[in-house]
Amino acid sequence: MQLEGPSPRDVDVCRALLQRGSKSFSMAARWLPARVREPATVLYAFCRVADDAVDTAPDATAATIDTLRSRLDRIYAGRPGDDAVDRALAAVVARERIPRVLPDSLLDGMLWDAEGRRYQTLDDLSAYAARVAGTVGAMMSLVMGCRQADLLARACDLGVAMQLTNIARDVGEDARLGRVYLPLQWLRMAGIDPDRWMAAPAHDERLACVVARLLGAADELYARADDGIARLPLDCRPAIHAARTIYAEIGQSIASNGFDSVSRRATVSRSRKLWLVARATAARSFPTREASPPPLESTRFLVAACAEIQ
Repeated sequence: MQLEGPSPRDVDVCRALLQRGSKSFSMAARWLPARVREPATVLYAFCRVADDAVDTAPDATAATIDTLRSRLDRIYAGRPGDDAVDRALAAVVARERIPRVLPDSLLDGMLWDAEGRRYQTLDDLSAYAARVAGTVGAMMSLVMGCRQADLLARACDLGVAMQLTNIARDVGEDARLGRVYLPLQWLRMAGIDPDRWMAAPAHDERLACVVARLLGAADELYARADDGIARLPLDCRPAIHAARTIYAEIGQSIASNGFDSVSRRATVSRSRKLWLVARATAARSFPTREASPPPLESTRFLVAACAEIQ
């Protein structure tokens, strides 16, 4: 039996929410086929709602996350609350068979944010990125109809790469909010005491090396993700390739600023984004690897959870 999708009215509410708060997604979504654009809009709307619930609450605690989990309880039980986003998400997760571990893990990452958790190593940071972004990559893979383990692994790679880029871009902004996401081990190896630096965030050559190193890790994952993009359905490749290209360009912008993400914030102009989108959507071939590497250790559990629901 074919399950019904979300109502057009509820999807319109989700779309309007994203047009106000997620302009980059709204631009990229135009290039998705209609069959994917609708569920993707719903998924991103829930992510936006959850993110806002944590970021706009200065006293966000586990209770904030528990409230969001209670909403998921009702959504996955098929009895969503009287909210357009919740109703739409309930329809999408049922129709697309999205395992609950994906949105639950997303909330885990947001809980880590609320706790002010810090990360000693790149592996530790990757575990965080897997939750707040790898989950989104996996959900997008599912709504595109790609349930193979190797494609899910590459989708998670892309999500983690994008999150590492976000972290590299927002070093100063995060520090001024009392947060540090750069691996503490890397900072100490560069001769930076994390606590002293947080007390007076400033850019120097030592920090530039740490930011460059993080962007290097992101670039390795973008390269891994290319193999997955090459094997997406033809009508999905342009949008995902465009999103990957725009995020990688943020890294190039950071590099052109001398890897200074404290006194400057790297941006990609709208005209540049449009040019990148045009180039990405015109591409007819994508680099591939002879053998697809295994999932990152941090995303293995996400891939396994999706593989269980075939």
